[in-house]
Amino acid sequence: MRNVLLRLMADPRFETELAIAPDEAVGSGFWPAHIRQIGQGHGDLGARMKHIMARDIPGPMIIVGTDIPCIKSEHIAQAFHLLGRHDAVFGRAGDGGYWLVGLRRSPKILDIFSGVRWSTEHALDDTLANLEGRSVGYAATLGDVDCGADFTALGERGRRLVIGSADVSP
Repeated sequence: MRNVLLRLMADPRFETELAIAPDEAVGSGFWPAHIRQIGQGHGDLGARMKHIMARDIPGPMIIVGTDIPCIKSEHIAQAFHLLGRHDAVFGRAGDGGYWLVGLRRSPKILDIFSGVRWSTEHALDDTLANLEGRSVGYAATLGDVDCGADFTALGERGRRLVIGSADVSP
């Protein structure tokens, strides 16, 4: 998780924040002070992502998980580019879910996270159903790590990215 965060924070094309749960852990000293931290709010994954998206800050927003060892800043830049032409953008995960979700957030913030069967092969389809009639773009498909088998499936290349990526300074 630390490598993913540091890798993305190094890119000046976008601002990176760390959304933390529970909210009481924000500013607890676990993360270095230079990392901007926000609380995720309460509820299931959808409620927490809705809370993050609904914040009163301008412009498009993308949320990614930190369980994506192969993510690079180019993936995020591509997703922001897609938001220039679409209302929403997703990065598919191989298990039927998604590792990235982004919304244009203008003229309004769409409620796309209700009724989603989280942590199932239906998560992306359920979210897309909430976007009926809206334009959707797709970023790269990447693997997420939900369990030990997912980590093993990434192979040696994925392990090197997680454990000791050469492009990230500690």
